[in-house]
Amino acid sequence: MDVSAIAIGFAIMLGLMLIGLPIAVVMAATGVVGGVLAFGWPLVESMGPVMWGVMNEPLLTAIPLFILLGEIMLRSGMADRMYSAMSLWLGRLPGGLLHTNIGCSALFAATSGSSVATAATIGTVASPALEARGYDRARSLGSIAAGGTLGILIPPSVNLLIYGSLSETSIGQLFIAGIVPGILLTALFMLWIAVSHRDSQAGVDVAERASTREKLQSLLALLPPAFIFTVVMGSIYAGIATPTESAALGVVAALLLAAIGGKLSVAFFERCFVQTARTTGMVLLIVLCAFLLNLTLSLTGAAQAMTAWVTSLGIGTTALLLLLIVFYVLLGTVMDVLSMMVLTIPIAVPVVSAVGVDPVWFGIFIILMCELGMITPPVGMNLYVVQGVRTDGGSFSDVVRGAFPYVLIMLGFVLVLMAVPSLVTWLPRTMLGT
Repeated sequence: MDVSAIAIGFAIMLGLMLIGLPIAVVMAATGVVGGVLAFGWPLVESMGPVMWGVMNEPLLTAIPLFILLGEIMLRSGMADRMYSAMSLWLGRLPGGLLHTNIGCSALFAATSGSSVATAATIGTVASPALEARGYDRARSLGSIAAGGTLGILIPPSVNLLIYGSLSETSIGQLFIAGIVPGILLTALFMLWIAVSHRDSQAGVDVAERASTREKLQSLLALLPPAFIFTVVMGSIYAGIATPTESAALGVVAALLLAAIGGKLSVAFFERCFVQTARTTGMVLLIVLCAFLLNLTLSLTGAAQAMTAWVTSLGIGTTALLLLLIVFYVLLGTVMDVLSMMVLTIPIAVPVVSAVGVDPVWFGIFIILMCELGMITPPVGMNLYVVQGVRTDGGSFSDVVRGAFPYVLIMLGFVLVLMAVPSLVTWLPRTMLGT
């Protein structure tokens, strides 16, 4: 297969998605039709075992478990208590509760693994308080949308699981690699809020009214998410659990905490399980169809053709990554995150690996570019989630305007990681000895 055929195929798939066909249908149809045209009907007959093998992959079992973990945290009220506690500690900073939005997003992301769940949860909890205290609408909504993107960077992350399964990269290394970038990006978001609100006193009075004793007591609300994060990441780091097993341990820990809080009931389990089933069905259907497409791509030599073509251009690693930044920024304006990942990873990973890019580092790069896609219109999912949970019925442009500075921050942060790749690779190599 030559590069022109790959480009035509990708353009056709993109066109089919733009006219409204579901991404899973587009990928399955392309994989089947392309396989028949290239190898005949016998290839289609061989896809059955591939589908069975994918759905029996133990690694993918972690996806519904992490989704369930986030649902348990949301339904048990942990997020509400966490927001109230952090508002007491961060409220005196310039920007007040906007720091709480970012801090709570980071903490919730460290246990839920989902960007949309993070944005929806923090948005639901924060919107009434922000509106009551007269915060600027655009800045408030933008901080929630941007904070939500941390859900797919700070481990555990469902998107890192998908990247690892599609690229055959260690999930443990990816999880550990996301910690430092996640903390740094959180700090940059909060730095921007502090600088942009240096002359504002919004929300400061809330923190000043709280006594030291109240602040110390509020820390108890931060213990449950910290405990769950320790169970999940600690079990991986200690080598006593695989990512799938650590997800199961996290669910057990969350259920234990919910039971202690008296939240367990039939209605509680029904809400958690039904929403988990819906989200899991959507994600795993797309992953399954992506593997069907990948089978055709691998047999036709698409990845090898792209790798040979890029190598023949003689461009350096930096130039290639800059081109990929432009490509993903443009793609993120017309495609959702999951679609971007499953369509591009099978081609992009072999290409960047051929020029010496660490696949673990590239996984974090991909996640950051997907984060950008979540807050860039017209299809930025977090923008619509935040708009949906706001209580004042204002314009969608408020959310877009508020999120724009964070887009620039994230682009700058990607360039920093390109200049200092050890920010991503040092911790997994140190902790896991790779």
